[in-house]
Amino acid sequence: MSEAGQPPKISMRNVKKSFGTKKVLNGIDLDVEKGESCVIIGGSGTGKSVTLKCVLGLIRPDSGSIKIDGSEVTEMDNDDRDEVMSKFGMLFQGGALFDSLPVWENVAFGLIHGRKMDREEAHEIALQKIEAVGMGRQVGSLYPAELSGGMQKRIGLARAIAGNPEIIFFDEPTTGLDPIMADVINDLIAKCVKDLGATALSITHDMASARKIADKITMIHEGKLIWTGSVKELDNSGNEYVDQFIHGRAEGPITKHANMA
Repeated sequence: MSEAGQPPKISMRNVKKSFGTKKVLNGIDLDVEKGESCVIIGGSGTGKSVTLKCVLGLIRPDSGSIKIDGSEVTEMDNDDRDEVMSKFGMLFQGGALFDSLPVWENVAFGLIHGRKMDREEAHEIALQKIEAVGMGRQVGSLYPAELSGGMQKRIGLARAIAGNPEIIFFDEPTTGLDPIMADVINDLIAKCVKDLGATALSITHDMASARKIADKITMIHEGKLIWTGSVKELDNSGNEYVDQFIHGRAEGPITKHANMA
């Protein structure tokens, strides 16, 4: 239990998932407390994305427990699941913007189509969120194709925070960005999460990003979380897998073969 006896915002216990004969998750145990930013690191094919998708409800685990605010979500009916999903915001790896919609409508998409909000009200909120990620309101009238990669990522972040979510998920938030723009996005993520008082669960292989946006870092390897600690503890983890990964060394217990999927 977290402060005041409240359950963790997100709690996973012995979560397993296989695809055919391939075991992707082999018993995930993780707690993310309210207001905490947790980053899952690990190589390609280790189960990061599947873990995130299980919490989001996009994939149903084969076994185990996933609780949001103490409520089991793996067996919810559609109405209860919709209620839980309304707590979520998501920044997708590729931006996932709708090319045919102006920027403001991309930001407001969940408000209009999910919450059935009046378009005029949703438009104003969208412009406020565009400002919150460091861009002018005039950007709202542009189309995604008119934006740079960094601007598209900012708009993706604006959409993620548009509904003032309690939990925000970040899927490789700095992929495809140059180091300077990646740092700008990391700063914006940290600020937006703090301003909202939101809980954040992120996956990344970018250690600069992990160090900047995380309160807690956990490493996944072969479908299990093998180390969890604070950012300050990362460089002295005492775990040879973590040490190899954060320093990007070819030599070590993690083999190239193990990370191919």
